[in-house]
Amino acid sequence: MFSKVLVANRGEIAIRAFRAAYEMGARTVAVFPHEDRGSEHRLKADEAYEIGDRGHPVRAYLDPEAIVAVALRSGADAVYPGYGFLSENPALAEACADAGITFIGPGADVLTLTGNKARAIAAARAAGVPTLRSVEPGTDVDTLVSAAEEIPEPLFVKAVAGGGGRGMRRVDDRAQLREAIETCMREAEGAFGDPTVFIEQAVVEPRHIEVQIL
Repeated sequence: MFSKVLVANRGEIAIRAFRAAYEMGARTVAVFPHEDRGSEHRLKADEAYEIGDRGHPVRAYLDPEAIVAVALRSGADAVYPGYGFLSENPALAEACADAGITFIGPGADVLTLTGNKARAIAAARAAGVPTLRSVEPGTDVDTLVSAAEEIPEPLFVKAVAGGGGRGMRRVDDRAQLREAIETCMREAEGAFGDPTVFIEQAVVEPRHIEVQIL
């Protein structure tokens, strides 16, 4: 079991992780940018360290090198990413492995495949799994709009990175597609550091089946 866990997240996500660590007898470490110096998650941890440049609070949580540096400095033997930010980015998992720190989550090889929605779809198709119609990911709005002309509405614009519903918009009217793409790109850039999006056929009234694997 871990003796000290750094939580590379903020707000309620971090606080819930701190509570779980406390129940397991582990000490906790928070990271925060200057703008979050008054945030509750900083106060709930046993230790807290400021990271990042002032004026760029989100960027701080997207810096795997800074996070691992704090883990080493504080003596944390594990890093938990929560969700969002770097939780689906293999860079943090790789940095932890290189530093000899346990990453609480999938390995970098798994995240490389599944943390990017476009790569995950390509892998599913290669394995013969049925997938929805979609266009190649990119950041050129005109190209994305043109490529989506053959896909009937409704559509989903999705960021290739991250999760949690960020960088995602359903489009029922094609006249709103360009605006949806631009909005998703801004959200994805701010939340995950990657503005790349793709467009996929939407499923109306789907049944959601999810399997958790530990």
